[in-house]
Amino acid sequence: MAPVDRTPPPNPVTPVEFNAGMSRLEAQIAGQCSASQQLLAGTSAQNAAMTADIREVGSQLRSLRSQLASMDTAPQKAQPALSQCQPAMEGLANKELLGRSEWIGLPSVGTYLNARVASGANTSIISAREITNFERDGESWVRFKLGLNDADDVVNSVRDEWIEAPIEREATIAQESGEEARPVVSLLMTLGPIREQVDFILSDRPSDDFPVLLGRRFLMDIAIVDVSQSNLHKRPEFTDGE
Repeated sequence: MAPVDRTPPPNPVTPVEFNAGMSRLEAQIAGQCSASQQLLAGTSAQNAAMTADIREVGSQLRSLRSQLASMDTAPQKAQPALSQCQPAMEGLANKELLGRSEWIGLPSVGTYLNARVASGANTSIISAREITNFERDGESWVRFKLGLNDADDVVNSVRDEWIEAPIEREATIAQESGEEARPVVSLLMTLGPIREQVDFILSDRPSDDFPVLLGRRFLMDIAIVDVSQSNLHKRPEFTDGE
């Protein structure tokens, strides 16, 4: 025999209770809808912000690509490299520093003279007077005296002494009366640690202040000039009759 359920039936709901229950249910459903709408609204705002960020990143990437493309096609400027500067610095280190004027020595003549360093002149010039050409053993020679002023520092015994040297060649120089050929002689010259055979044009006083001008042929590969200084090297010493 099947068991019989003897649970008493629930009490009937009154209209007031029913309406109250429905009101609670509607309020609960309305609250859940409001929360869902707020969540959706927040998600939409986040999506919009993320979309804006993505667009900004995309714009920056496009700008970078454009800049890279222009850098690839634009001519590149040569950048000075340290390796390129190093040989130049080493080259300067091997050259003697000279001022705008320096003491030189002429051992074969036995005197010192004050010289102006003239990088604008090609060949060095020494002031000479009473220039006389002559022939010796079938070769062209010249004898001359130094063209000096009373104020020039020089070993006194050589002021009026004849100097003889073979003519190496002739050089054309400009004079007020026009161009003129002048003999060129090679003389041993010292300047500080430098000791070189130097070609000198025998000419009238090349400068009111200096009996000697040192030109580019002498300076090339040997010295550099600092025009803000003078007489950086000591005057060589010669005694009368040496």
